[in-house]
Amino acid sequence: MMTTEAIQEEEPSDHFSMFSSQISKIKYSYNKIREVKSYRVGELFSAYRDILWDDGRHKYNVSSFIGEIDEILLGERFSAFDQGTLDNLIGTLRQRGNSNATINRKMAALSKLLRKAHKMGDIHSLPEFRRQKERAGRIRFLERDEEARLFAAIKSRSEDAYRLSVFLVDTGCRLGEALGLIWNDIQEHRVSFWITKSGRSRTIPMTERVKEVIKLPPTEGRRPKGPFTKLSQAQFRAIWNDAKAEVGLGADDQVVPHILRHTCASRLVQGGIDIRRVQMWLGHQTLSMTMRYAHLATNDLDGCVTVLETPRSGAAAGSAEGSVFSSPLMTAPSASPSKQKAEPAAAKAPRKSSKAK
Repeated sequence: MMTTEAIQEEEPSDHFSMFSSQISKIKYSYNKIREVKSYRVGELFSAYRDILWDDGRHKYNVSSFIGEIDEILLGERFSAFDQGTLDNLIGTLRQRGNSNATINRKMAALSKLLRKAHKMGDIHSLPEFRRQKERAGRIRFLERDEEARLFAAIKSRSEDAYRLSVFLVDTGCRLGEALGLIWNDIQEHRVSFWITKSGRSRTIPMTERVKEVIKLPPTEGRRPKGPFTKLSQAQFRAIWNDAKAEVGLGADDQVVPHILRHTCASRLVQGGIDIRRVQMWLGHQTLSMTMRYAHLATNDLDGCVTVLETPRSGAAAGSAEGSVFSSPLMTAPSASPSKQKAEPAAAKAPRKSSKAK
């Protein structure tokens, strides 16, 4: 603490510099205080949608999800998204008839948006997002005769749509992945998908009929950018819906273009391809997604019947070598019975000699 005399003895410039230093400290501390603002979910989506989601059908779906959430929240503004608000939101979606799987998709979009807003300082607290338990539904796929009838009806309407259908069922790719292909993505006997849902590229070999359908018929004019760029998703879906109605599948709401991906996966599993390779083929980010098709690998369980049908009388005489599921450790070679009997005899020999002494 400076005395009055000390201050009077100092030059005026010294007083001014000391005062200025204190003022700058005050200003520095004030600048760190940030005004707390509130936002609607829709406003946050407008700010970050182009950063968080690429253009495409998924972004369109997310836009619909966020719009519905904003409507349920009545456009309420918030600076903190609490757990009670989230629980009420999930309850409302369930009352509207949303399945747990649909709720999970909508909450995944909301969670991604709120985490970004929290990181940027727009909101200062987040709720805990718990994944709803989903029931495994029946997976619909096309039988061979259904495919033949449907594809014939599609071909009568559009050769391009037919070529795309064959490509989808033999590669198992998503519709958007096929439409986004360019010629550089196709090299010799393989095709690479760069624009994928998971963001991870993958390359798979092509079947013979895929090699045929990616060849464009000779036409006049400029060559298109890719094998299927003449079609849009809306055009293909319209042709698909007309064709499926013609062949008697119009009432089946599961017969959508995505069924071709299910059909490809089902045929791979039923043909004996292991689940890890099927995951790589489809480009699933997690194995749990591919495990939905694991129940179709019925041949893997055929050995169980052999074991169960073995007569009880022969069970005791059976050994590990005859088991279809025997472990390599159980079938390892062991000492022969003659050697096992010889060892005790050798052990008794010293006793006889000791008695003789």
